[in-house]
Amino acid sequence: MLPDAITAYSTYGDPMNPCIVFPTCYGGRLDSQDYMIGADKALDPTKYYIVTFALFSNGESSSPSNTPPPYNGPYFPAVSYEDNIRAQYAVLTKELNVKKVYCVIGFSMGGQQAYYWPVIYPDFVEKYIPICGSARTSMHNKCFIEGPKSALLNSKDFENGHYTKEPQFGIRAFGRAYSAWAYGQTWFREHGYLMDGRYSSLEDFLRVDWEGGFLGTWDANDMITLINTWQDGDVTLVGKSSFRAAHDDDGFASVLRGIKAKGLIMPCKTDLYFPPEDSEIEVSHLGDNAKLVVIDSVWGHMAGGGANARDDDFIKTEVRKFLEN
Repeated sequence: MLPDAITAYSTYGDPMNPCIVFPTCYGGRLDSQDYMIGADKALDPTKYYIVTFALFSNGESSSPSNTPPPYNGPYFPAVSYEDNIRAQYAVLTKELNVKKVYCVIGFSMGGQQAYYWPVIYPDFVEKYIPICGSARTSMHNKCFIEGPKSALLNSKDFENGHYTKEPQFGIRAFGRAYSAWAYGQTWFREHGYLMDGRYSSLEDFLRVDWEGGFLGTWDANDMITLINTWQDGDVTLVGKSSFRAAHDDDGFASVLRGIKAKGLIMPCKTDLYFPPEDSEIEVSHLGDNAKLVVIDSVWGHMAGGGANARDDDFIKTEVRKFLEN
């Protein structure tokens, strides 16, 4: 339980237009959603009413870092995707008077939320677009998550979440453990860590992009709670009290077959977190209501998050085509 929980959101466009829900990903904040929003981008606010939602524990919605005692810091409760979607639904229906969502779209953790929406609210959502996400976090993905999470939890300055100053050793270790999986192997061969002269060495790249990406901007307890939400993602758990149930392939297929909304499933060819093979399995259960479009990119997971113009243009074309049909 979390009394007086807060769900942070932003809106774009005319409320009379069809509503598109665009939740954040890991490391995402409301102001970072703009990479897909604009008249010349995938989500046009002159045609749609776009609502962006901040995940619990991102530092804007209720989080370990901004919640008063007795639920602050390491005492913050575990949060599931289902908790997030139910809170977002409350904002849409009670605060914004939205009667129906035309489409839910998201990248990474946002993509996983896009899968959850038509499962939890089957008659409320018409379409959904997971970009570099999955309907459940695979065992392979869970194993990856254990790396950066353990690097932070076991650092000498994390102090079991009771730190009184930023645990830099832990956050730096987390960033380094997180780094290699973000890009495809081919990206490193074609682009390398020098990034067209931006960095002088691999050490420079890791320190600036990956340590610097979290230091000073992300609370360590927020990072842990948020990554636990990712790790426990599984649409077959909707409505169940336990986060951690054994994977049930028959149940998984049944849940996906029950989705009535139309889906555009967009994995990246070289994504190491959410590989396209997982999406192929999901689409085989989704049937004629879903279309698989693979992003042919060397940028790995980052292809879906606004990392480069070529992938952005491809995603924009496919998303607009899907939304307009």
